[in-house]
Amino acid sequence: MHRNPSDEDIRNLLSTATTIAVVGASSNPERPSNGIMRQLKSEGYRVIPVNPNETEVLGERAYPTLADVPEPIDIVDVFRRAEFTPAIANDAVKVGAKALWLQSGVRNEDAAARATAGGLTVVMDACISVMHSILQVPGK
Repeated sequence: MHRNPSDEDIRNLLSTATTIAVVGASSNPERPSNGIMRQLKSEGYRVIPVNPNETEVLGERAYPTLADVPEPIDIVDVFRRAEFTPAIANDAVKVGAKALWLQSGVRNEDAAARATAGGLTVVMDACISVMHSILQVPGK
């Protein structure tokens, strides 16, 4: 059973990360992914939307898959249902991300095992924005 990293490890991850790919990002301002992406941008992160149904989110070019993103990714932040996360974990490993982050309410042991086996830090069932605030991570 996967256990999330310590608060100190999460703080370190959020402090050192510069680029966050938001899988399932939406241009709809009522969707949680849109609000979280907006907040992460305001903290100074480079945020890249990944969604085959979007072309642009909050002024950022959207890519259909993680493999299409032309720059290094530190954190893959996932706004998809749990059953989609093992494939996303595989993709995160393939692109050399440092961490797989499954948002609040999303848990998948298979995805966590795949990402961990690929050398990624895994955080599940936690909101990246809430953790950023609770842990008082300084902005970029």
